[in-house]
Amino acid sequence: MTLDFGVPKLAQRLGKPSHIDNTTFRMHYRTTFTILVLCSILTTSFQYFGSAIQCMGKGGGGLVNTYCWIQGTFTLPAKLAGTVGQDMPHPGVGPSSDPNLIRVEEGGDEVRHAWYQWVCFVLAFQALLFYVPHWIWKHAEGGKINLLTKDMDDSKTLFEPEGKDDKRRACVHYFVRTMNTHNKYVTKFVICEVLNFINVLFQIYFMDMFLNGQFSQYGLDVLRTSELPMEERVDPMAKVFPKITKCTFNKYGPSGTVERSDHLCLLAINIINEKIYVFLWFWFFTLTAWTGLHMLLRLVTIVSTSFRKHEAYNRAKGNAKEDLSYVVENCNFGDWFILMQLSKHFHPGIFREFIIDLRKELTVKNRPSLLAGTDEKY
Repeated sequence: MTLDFGVPKLAQRLGKPSHIDNTTFRMHYRTTFTILVLCSILTTSFQYFGSAIQCMGKGGGGLVNTYCWIQGTFTLPAKLAGTVGQDMPHPGVGPSSDPNLIRVEEGGDEVRHAWYQWVCFVLAFQALLFYVPHWIWKHAEGGKINLLTKDMDDSKTLFEPEGKDDKRRACVHYFVRTMNTHNKYVTKFVICEVLNFINVLFQIYFMDMFLNGQFSQYGLDVLRTSELPMEERVDPMAKVFPKITKCTFNKYGPSGTVERSDHLCLLAINIINEKIYVFLWFWFFTLTAWTGLHMLLRLVTIVSTSFRKHEAYNRAKGNAKEDLSYVVENCNFGDWFILMQLSKHFHPGIFREFIIDLRKELTVKNRPSLLAGTDEKY
């Protein structure tokens, strides 16, 4: 019985899918992808927390709501600190004619908020970026592991003569025949792991740029200000995701002159936005630390045979350490990687016999060189 890897697409028709990656990889394209998609959907569900924007003021209504949503609203940083109801009606809200502030119409100290129109699209785009490395690896992998491990994870195979002998021996023969040829395969995987790490770093930078430089410290600011007295606190949530903002609407009056009217606008959507980005801050930095640690461990496995042995012992505890040690010593990093992939899919009993058979084959393969060394000695 032989195995042929010439038709990668065939793997998709051979039963249940195989795990061609690891937990860290799945945290990117499964967990984070799902989180971002759900957040994107949640930001469009206005029916659960009111209209996206509602503005009040002279002449306020549907036209003003639409205008302020499209053009964006603003807040005043000087009105973020203080006591609500005394120093300002709402955090960030104050009269533009206040002599202590630079006038807004003169290009003064206001913070414009128009990014909320794009939150759902940005989150969906970020989710797509997290899926890209998996998509690349899935096509580069070509279904090799699925073909090699078909029907080898079922305990019934242990009691079927064909499954116990032919299938396992075919895997052993393939492994021995293709030794030292898997480096290109594993290099593609490591590149995709690096892409995951680069992607999460880029995403943090991208969100920081999207929120005008206020995301990188957002979670720390939330934790830091929670310990301050109320009158000294500048709520970072109110700074980045204000619920009440201002909008200026100009129109012609009865005499044909331009009339300027200020409107207070309620951004109900920011109730959910602030929670989403607090969660994303903690998740992204946790994911970055986890992925960075994984990359360090990957580097160690590449350069250290001893560490690869340790990983093999943990992955295949039912095997004799002597057998695993001998096999790993005769494998390069690419072969070891394939071996660890097989250990995740084979039934433990089948994998134990696979390692025994593999050691026997490697011993026979290495015997000519050992005999030659003996002849030279004598």
